[in-house]
Formats: sequence, C-alpha cells, structure tokens
Amino acid sequence: MERGGYVYIMTNKLNSVFYIGVTSQLYFRVMEHKDKIYPTSFTSKYNCNKLVYFESFISIEEAISREKQLKKWKREWKMQLVEKYNKDWIDLINQVVDL
Repeated sequence: MERGGYVYIMTNKLNSVFYIGVTSQLYFRVMEHKDKIYPTSFTSKYNCNKLVYFESFISIEEAISREKQLKKWKREWKMQLVEKYNKDWIDLINQVVDL
C-alpha cells in the first residue's frame, strides 16, 4: 500500500523566511512547527509558524521529488507560487484539518 505525501511551505509573520518540507501527515507536522516541538530547528529559530502553501501527492516519493525541486528554486519563484494560490499569504492550517 502506497502512502501519500505533502510538500509544504511555512513562513514567518513578515513572510520573509521560507521553509519547505515534506510529510505524510500534514496537519500533525505543521502543528509540530507551530508548537516548536523541536526548539533548535530552523522553523523554531526563525519563527516559521504559518502554513502558506501545500500540495498533495499520491506517493511520498513524488512529494520528496517536488520538495527537492522547490528547494532549488529562486526566492522570487517561490513567492510567485505562494501568491498564485494564496495571494493574501493567510495561514492555511484550517484547510488541512480534515486531510
């Protein structure tokens, strides 16, 4: 049985720092970032606690491949991607509660 996956982008209050991650359980992973479960992590250090973008995939391998692709992108491209789907840069956590 294949397990699906998600690639996601977190940012801080000022939308000035990006974190791109991959997970099979989006809601729980985002909540770990928000709750700073790992206090020495990048997201904790830079207060990346706002989910601004995510994509779902049938397999975790596809999600990992997309994560690697996005991490190579220029900052401008990442901003354009977020703005295409989330023009107001709102926290999307409420959209993933039921996933």
